[in-house]
Parts: sequence; structure tokens; C-alpha cells
Amino acid sequence: MRYLPKSPTDRELMLREIGIRSVDELFAPIPAEYRLKRELDIAPSMAEADILDWFRQRAADTAASGYANFLGAGAYHHYRPVVIDTLISRGEFFTAYTPYQPEISQGTLQAIFEFQTMICELTGMEVANASMYDGSTAATEAVLMAARVTGRRSAVVARSVHPEYREVLASYAKNQGIPLAEVPFLENGRVNAAALEKAITDGTACVLIQSPNFFGTIEDVAAVAEIAHRKGALLVVAIAEAVSLGIVKPPTEADIVAMEAQSFGVPLSFGGPYAGVIATKEKFVRQMPGRLVGQTVDKQGRRGFVLTLSTREQHIRREKATSNICTNQALIALMATVFMTVYGREGLKELATQNLAKTAYAVEQFGKTAKVLFQGAPRFNEFVVQTSKDPKTLNGRMLKQKIIGGLPLKKFYPELGNASLWCCTELTRRVAIEAAATALSPQKAKPQVVSTEVAQ
Repeated sequence: MRYLPKSPTDRELMLREIGIRSVDELFAPIPAEYRLKRELDIAPSMAEADILDWFRQRAADTAASGYANFLGAGAYHHYRPVVIDTLISRGEFFTAYTPYQPEISQGTLQAIFEFQTMICELTGMEVANASMYDGSTAATEAVLMAARVTGRRSAVVARSVHPEYREVLASYAKNQGIPLAEVPFLENGRVNAAALEKAITDGTACVLIQSPNFFGTIEDVAAVAEIAHRKGALLVVAIAEAVSLGIVKPPTEADIVAMEAQSFGVPLSFGGPYAGVIATKEKFVRQMPGRLVGQTVDKQGRRGFVLTLSTREQHIRREKATSNICTNQALIALMATVFMTVYGREGLKELATQNLAKTAYAVEQFGKTAKVLFQGAPRFNEFVVQTSKDPKTLNGRMLKQKIIGGLPLKKFYPELGNASLWCCTELTRRVAIEAAATALSPQKAKPQVVSTEVAQ
């Protein structure tokens, strides 16, 4: 009755109500040749304990546990402290919806306020919103926000910005009537400053770059900001790898920061849900999309929290709304808040340092058997490798060794040939790095299954 809640009596009543006598009569309009006339080919019923055992076994057969994972590209495999799920599963958070009534939503509102505060400290901005859908929509909304602030109607985008971020932006821009100009990257992976300067016109609302960019290279944000501001445009900096802010200087020269918070304790979950962020200067706050939670005091002088700004279609007239994103990712943002609280300032710095060190070692090892591109500029935890063979072929070979290889880039950057994007985090083991580097060698290496269970 748990899965078939209608009893035979209930069904007879329903059939009688619609004027027929049987289920066969209900489906009579469907031609006989398309109706199944036998029992379903499924196993007989099982006890609940047996069903649970069956699913555990299937999960063990298909899970990626025990695999070395070198994928990144905007979705990062970091350790998640177990306290995160414990706290977000509390009924006060897990069942909470929009905190329209502050008198009964103080806990949720305070959690969002703390999230905003931490994001401001990380990014060097003055205000941050209560989160967006993800990094791609945050970057897009930041460009639209810049257009509203400046009154200009075009944007310049670095080709080194995440390709899928650029695809989302292109979809929005096409229907908003915002022309986009794309600027190439240099041999060191950074945006071409000379081309950038030429691309900016009197109609350019903003320049969009990513740092660390899609190749893992850290951009010279100050130099790009100087070019953009000299021509009256704003600078939008997208950040796909939030952990980088533990060690990389925050982009304080930017006017708007658009970030993906997935690295802060959010599970990969096959691509979502994640939490995007927009942070900006206080003078631009009226044009910031989404929600903003503010701090106030009640009649007794006690601290309290309220929705201070909600420039959304649900709250104001459509033509005055800053965004059609009608929610924030409160539960996912809470995961990030717990993560940042657990790690703290020094913990996040240590975490970022581990990512940096693992990647430096990987670049050294991979450089012995393949060509590492975009040398000559600082990087964080991602790097691009060019091989003589197709990366898809190499990845197939490495899967047999329990190694999930890098992301082939030919789809996004055909000019890079057999290139792939690799990522190392604190969870990447030395033995896995060495095995992957060997697997990329033009010489056929002897297969060796990698164990990631014990730190090397």
C-alpha cells in the first residue's frame, strides 16, 4: 500500500465515477498490438532488508570510490566535513523555504547573513547577495548588472572564461540585445591585454575575465582593471574554484565578482544543485540581482535579520526587476557557510596550499611524459597537458587503472589539439599522480591499478 495507495475498492469507485466498468475498458482506445498482455519481466517481491542489500551491492559495483579523480573544470572533488550534512539536515534548515516572515525565520536569515559576510571577506567586496543558481548564471547576471549600472549595451569576454559560462552568457545576451566580443589568450594562458584594449569601445559595459581561468592560470586582475576602467567599463571577475581564495589575492580591483561556491562543501552531485554568488561595491547594490539579507534591531534594541533587498519579479514590477532568478540557493549556501566556518581563515589557507603543492608536483611529473601548456604564469590547481594521442583514448586506458583522466578540450578549444585539462586537489594522492603521468607517456606503460585508499 506504500507505493500503490489505491485499494481495489477505491479503483472500482473511480471507474464507476467516470462511467466505465474495468481497467481494460479504460485502456481500450490504445490499439491491442501496443498493449502488454503478459506479466512484467521483473523479479519476485523481496523483503525490505534484501532490497537494501541489493541496492548497496549495485552501488558498490558502480561507485567511483577507489578511483583517482583528475577532473575539475568548474566542479571540484574536495573533502566534505561530515558535520555539514548533520547540520543542514536539521528540520529548521532542511524544510525552510523563503524567509518572508522574519519573526519566524531568524535562524535562516542569520545563516544567510553570515554567508554574505564571509563571501565579502573572501572576495574583498563590500556587499554580497544571498546566492544565485550557480557560477554560470552568476557570471551572466553580473554582466547584465554592469549593463544596468553603466547604461552601455555590450560586453567583452575573455576566451579563457569557462566555455559553459560563455554559452550561458551568449544565450542571455542574444535575447537581451547585448553584443559580445571575445578576446583571445596568450601563450601563458592569460588574456591578451593588447587585444582586450582594442576590443573595448564606448559602448562596452564590462570586461569579463575568470581567475583562476579555465586553464587554471591566474590572471593579472589589476592590469585588466586598469584597461577597463580607463575606458569607462566595469570589470567582472568570475571565480569557478572558490578554494583558490585561500591563497590567491582576492580580486579587489574588480567592480563585480561572480563566484561558484561548489568547492565549499557542496557535493559534485552530477552537476548540481550548486550555489552561485555575486559580490560587488556598495554603490552598485541597487542593481544587484537576487536577495540581500541585512542586520537591524527591533524595538527592544535586540539584533535581528531581515530581507533588506529583493529586486526580483516576485516582489516588484517585472520591468523594474533586476533578474528573473526568483530564488536563492539557501540550503546549498548553508553548506558553504558551514564549510567556511569549519575551516576558518587559516584552515582555508592550508587547504589551498595543499591544492597548490599537489598541482606543482603533478606539473613536474606530467612534464616528463607530455607537454604542459601555458607555462610562465602562476596557476592554482588546474593545468593543461598536450599529448601525442587523443585524450579520450588515453582516458579509456587509464580507467582500467582506476584513474579518471583530464577533460579533453578539443570540443571547446580545437586549436589546442590533443589537449586536456587536469586538476589536483587535497584528495589527489602522489601515487595517482605518478601513475597518471606514466600513462600519458608515448611509450606503452605497464598497466598498474592505483589504490587511493592510503596516502602516499
